[in-house]
Amino acid sequence: MRVLVVENMVHSDLGQVGVALDAAGAEIDLRRPFTGEALPGDFHAHDALVVLGGDQSAVDDHIHPYLPELGRLMRAFADADKAVLGICLGSQILARAYGAENLLDRTREFGWHGVELTSEGISDPVLGVAGKTFTIFEWHSDSFTLPEGAVHLATNPAVANQAFRVGRAAYGMQFHFEAGTRVVEDWNRIFADQIMGLDPHWLERYPEHAARHAEQADAAGLALARAWVGTIRSAETVGNDARKLAAASA
Repeated sequence: MRVLVVENMVHSDLGQVGVALDAAGAEIDLRRPFTGEALPGDFHAHDALVVLGGDQSAVDDHIHPYLPELGRLMRAFADADKAVLGICLGSQILARAYGAENLLDRTREFGWHGVELTSEGISDPVLGVAGKTFTIFEWHSDSFTLPEGAVHLATNPAVANQAFRVGRAAYGMQFHFEAGTRVVEDWNRIFADQIMGLDPHWLERYPEHAARHAEQADAAGLALARAWVGTIRSAETVGNDARKLAAASA
């Protein structure tokens, strides 16, 4: 399978999603449009799309003019029944692409927080693997309204729309389930000054936080990553399915 991965800032990291993609033998096509790299013009050369987080908002078109194009590309993949994953900023761009409102600087979450699945989330083939409630890493101040026709999958007291699905396999997840312990500790080092502004005690108390939450969050994140990768249909798989269907109806 060939997967398009879009980064929106330096020091993005596929983390747990990268582990799951590597185990599946995926070929990664990495694009960094915030540096001026071009995005593909359509979805035909890729089987799936991952859009990672960033420090911009989903409507910062004046700073990052590629954002509307990225939203259209996410929607094109989803409308073509290809697997899409938007994480944090990526989820906000996917919501925008389907006509939802981006809620800027309304609710700040940082660190490990609890998430609860909706009834639809419990039965969802991706979200449902993490259990009805789980702890996962968050880092955002923006969120979004639920797109019309989307399936609401997860929530918590701070942010109503923690995860949603459009169609078969286009997922927006506000939380950073890709951020396993290694990624979190890298971010602690790289973004120490920013983190001090968010939570002056986070770094000194990190060992305590990690002892309480890291193992559970890592397990939930990897389970979610593997389940999402399981939704990817390669061109070969789609062709085989079509041939089987044709043979069965002959």
